[in-house]
Amino acid sequence: MSISLRQLRALVMAVDSGSFGRAATRLHVTQPALTVQIRGLEERLGITLFDRSARGVRPTEAGLALARSFARILEELDGTVAGARDLAARRSGTVHLAVLPSVAATLLPQALARLRQAHPGIRVLVRDSLAHRVAEQVKAGATELGIGTLPGPDAELDGEPLFEDELVAVLPPGHALTAAMRVTPAILAEEPLILTDPGSSLRVLAERAFAEAGLVLRPAYEATYMSTAVALVRAGLGIGVLPATALDLRLAPVLETRPIAAPAMRRRILLLRRHGSSLSPAADALAEALRATIAAPRLGSPGTPSI
Repeated sequence: MSISLRQLRALVMAVDSGSFGRAATRLHVTQPALTVQIRGLEERLGITLFDRSARGVRPTEAGLALARSFARILEELDGTVAGARDLAARRSGTVHLAVLPSVAATLLPQALARLRQAHPGIRVLVRDSLAHRVAEQVKAGATELGIGTLPGPDAELDGEPLFEDELVAVLPPGHALTAAMRVTPAILAEEPLILTDPGSSLRVLAERAFAEAGLVLRPAYEATYMSTAVALVRAGLGIGVLPATALDLRLAPVLETRPIAAPAMRRRILLLRRHGSSLSPAADALAEALRATIAAPRLGSPGTPSI
């Protein structure tokens, strides 16, 4: 049995209007065309929906009951279609995003402000996570997008480069190395070091840089959060090895930083998505906001978000 939406709307409007003529006008069709739709619906259902007389038409009990049921169905359908159009037009939508804590505290707020200005109806649910967790959540479909790093090619993920970040030596107040323009892994190996947890993308970079210099990395302290690492440096307990974009460094102006002369101390920050997947309109809008934020002149040098 094939019943069209036009037939359902014809029935609902005819009952609501009280006449075929008014229903046809409201539906922008001719009255004969509406009559054909009603008769076709009656034939397919095997039910008389209207009693016809010289004084006009009047819905039967079956016609009234079906009109009420069809009205609810059409209302729900129209609401669903309107919602889909809002999603397509970026007037609504929710994006689940996994992101490195250092990026969540620096680039992301600026990008979200830009997104809200352009598309105030889009929500972003943020999960700040270590690098391996960012990738895992995107692969599992727990988040649609991720901002993180990859140690190498991954067949399950597509990574779009956003910017490069470098690790710097964060010096305690009055430290002798403040007189140096830059430091090397060999120099740092002689100092008590404060690093992030094993397995973090920062720790992996530091270990790689030391290994390339023929050194073994032995931190004096390990911290999960960069705010803790910065506090340990501020207390004079050692030299921190942290990303240059870390907001915590901006909040601790008494601390000086020095570049580390080691190519491995740089990391590429990527926008991650599952391989071959299409982004929702809301996620696509967020990706555009991220790119625009990175490219904005106020961020300083191109491709590197300022802190």
